[in-house]
Amino acid sequence: MSKGTTYQRKDGRWECRISLGVEDGKRKFRSFYGKTRDEAEYKMMIAQQNTDEVYAVTEMTVKELVTEWLYVQSARLKESTAANYRMKAEKHILPNFGDIQCCLLKAKDVYAFVEQKLKEGLSARYLTDIIVLLKSIFRYASREYHIKNVLDGIVMPKRYKREVEVLSKEQQLRLEHFIGNNTSLGTLGISLSLYMGLRIGEICALQWGDIDLEKRIVTVRKTIQRIQCQGGTQDQSYHNRAEKCQCQA
Repeated sequence: MSKGTTYQRKDGRWECRISLGVEDGKRKFRSFYGKTRDEAEYKMMIAQQNTDEVYAVTEMTVKELVTEWLYVQSARLKESTAANYRMKAEKHILPNFGDIQCCLLKAKDVYAFVEQKLKEGLSARYLTDIIVLLKSIFRYASREYHIKNVLDGIVMPKRYKREVEVLSKEQQLRLEHFIGNNTSLGTLGISLSLYMGLRIGEICALQWGDIDLEKRIVTVRKTIQRIQCQGGTQDQSYHNRAEKCQCQA
């Protein structure tokens, strides 16, 4: 939070001046006046606490802010969620905004980013996830450093709900024919998904102890996720589950 500069004017009043940052190439200020130094500084402090018109001027870049936010949030986020946020930041947010000072980021910059990403073929749904992440980061900046949250009024790109595509009866028969003539671990996994509705993470986490051939039951106890870790390596994360699936003939 900016403390401002306080001095006594020639007319005897005290003035506390605070910088509002640079707009259109010109630095803007706001002044608070009082008969004493304490009165002027008190008016400035009250304004900072109760209005959104006065913001701190900081040299903190978006990259520094994102790094700090990820560190602060890491303790309360699931490992997979933290990895997802880090990936979105490194792939999309930092290349576009990383070197910009937080207090100089404008709404028009964000809208230009949205338009460019849509042109590059990014879906509106995925882009909305990125903007939601950026909003969370700047809410933190506003709360901790009194930096203006330019994401507050950003309108999300319109999302179109895609219809769920399912296999036709003919396509399913062709797939069954292929599976029957090409036995492998891959086609076994496809069979489990096709006939039992298992997700790919649940299939990959199966062990022989989960399969009862006599009762024709598969017990889903775990699911597995592949998580992108810092440094570019990939790790596997298991999550316990408890479901039983009856195998159909």
